[in-house]
Amino acid sequence: MNDVESIRGRVDTTDRLEQIRKLMLKDGLDYYVIPSEDAHQSEYVAASDKRREWISGFTGSAGQAIVSKTAAYLVTDSRYWLQAREELDPNWHLIPAGAVDAPKDWIEWLVDRSKDAKIGIDARMISHEKATQLISKVNTKGSKLIFPPQNYIDLSWKEKPLRSKDPVFIQSIDFTVLNLRGSDIPFNPLFYAYLFISLDKVILFLDAAKLTDEIEDYLRALRVERREYNDIWPFLRRREWGEGKLLICPETSYAISLMLTHFRYTLSPTFVDNMKAIKNEVELEGLRRAYLRDGAVYVKWLAWLEHKIQQGYDITEYEAAWRLTEYRRQNKHYWGLAYENISASGPNAALPHYSPSKSNARVIDRETPYLNDSGGQYRDGTCDTTRTVHFGRPSQDQAEAYTRVLQGHIAIDSAVFPEGTTGMQLDVLARRALWKDGLNYLHGTGHGFGSFLNVHEGPHGFSSSVPLVPGHVITNEPGFYLEGRWGMRIESALAVRRVKTKGEFSGDIWLGFERLTCVPIQTRMVKENMLTKEEKQWLKDHNKKCLEKLEPLIKDDKRALKWLKREAERGIGVAGPGPGGITIDWD
Repeated sequence: MNDVESIRGRVDTTDRLEQIRKLMLKDGLDYYVIPSEDAHQSEYVAASDKRREWISGFTGSAGQAIVSKTAAYLVTDSRYWLQAREELDPNWHLIPAGAVDAPKDWIEWLVDRSKDAKIGIDARMISHEKATQLISKVNTKGSKLIFPPQNYIDLSWKEKPLRSKDPVFIQSIDFTVLNLRGSDIPFNPLFYAYLFISLDKVILFLDAAKLTDEIEDYLRALRVERREYNDIWPFLRRREWGEGKLLICPETSYAISLMLTHFRYTLSPTFVDNMKAIKNEVELEGLRRAYLRDGAVYVKWLAWLEHKIQQGYDITEYEAAWRLTEYRRQNKHYWGLAYENISASGPNAALPHYSPSKSNARVIDRETPYLNDSGGQYRDGTCDTTRTVHFGRPSQDQAEAYTRVLQGHIAIDSAVFPEGTTGMQLDVLARRALWKDGLNYLHGTGHGFGSFLNVHEGPHGFSSSVPLVPGHVITNEPGFYLEGRWGMRIESALAVRRVKTKGEFSGDIWLGFERLTCVPIQTRMVKENMLTKEEKQWLKDHNKKCLEKLEPLIKDDKRALKWLKREAERGIGVAGPGPGGITIDWD
């Protein structure tokens, strides 16, 4: 949901591209690359870092813009193909990365075209890993990667927003280990900084404008030295740490690698991400509480939404998302949304990352599924939940597809596996039922997420070769999307835990999942005759467990409590026509 409303339409990028090409001509470049990421390789970026959006008009969160002397290209994956076609003006060509007979990513596309070419990019906006990969490949084509000292977009973007000066704050030990948080990036409680750690010194490169007296005292108590954010560059240039090499990870900005030169750094996988990904018991308990509270308001909202639609009100995707956010605002420890609300009906639900604006939102209908993917950021946890519901009588193809999605969801949730198993090895469980009917989805099955941090967090996930271990948290979100008609997805958050098995082969090495999400799964679209006995029992148990856990939290909302009890006791599917063609719903 776009809270800041504007007249949404295609941006005319003609003048912007002309400005970029003038700068390219000055530096003798054949191509200029504008990535989505900022200088810290963030997935979500602040308004001041939305350079790719400014030059292209494409608002999706992933994709690379590549400008040549005569054309402009937007390379993005399957999640955004339809959105890109809607938003790009005629100056741009969409390159559908991962499609049949298409390049797998922007690097492959650029390498295929770049013979004896000079390719420009801001070294801060590309990781060491991607930069070295690109350099090695273009060099074989006689091409060179050039790093202009100033960002072309920054030179051309006259009304570029200022960077946030919101103060950093301390994350209470009630929720997790002592940590700092900030408000520099939408939806993510993060701040811009660099951190240097040696055996006897810690330096935080953070602008003074973001400090309070409390934070200064806190840093002093931890014996952390603070310097200005941009002081990182003279620090590196002068080698102020003395002898020895710096340890950097592959995701480090290539600008840092260039400053150090290869004589002064050693590349190593980051152990910080691995440590952060394995939640301690305080963090896990916080996530359990956060998902309960978030589930309670989700149920209150679903009850409100169904009531309004049954009364005959026209509720738009935007209004539904706005109302859910208002419910979340009332929750304890609420900080903001974890990501932009995905609220979609009809053909919009076939766009996995569609987010409505007030001016273009569709009215939620009774003929197609309605999909809501959203979550709150709470001081004790980051939430991410998707439910798909139907307010009428589902068609045969809708019910069959939804049942296959549900079967994949149950298969992941119920999985038991030995230590050393990766998410990638389990991914097929989510797709197996869909594949039976020749159906599939082109996004990942699930990702890690933070403890009041990023909603997408690694290194594990169902597309990752990193083994799952106790303490990992991960989403389970299979779906299906029929382009131009409708879409569906079911997403719950899981925590990896140890489980006891009957055989205990090789000892206490068996793992499974604890479900954190506590929102009922609507049974209206489910075809009972497609489910196994175990799947039916899983669905029944899940909805009853939601009633048991959420009833104390919603007891003052009679409408929500009535709705929740009905969902817990409801049969599966919609009853078929009776004598005289009369149809009876379980409701």
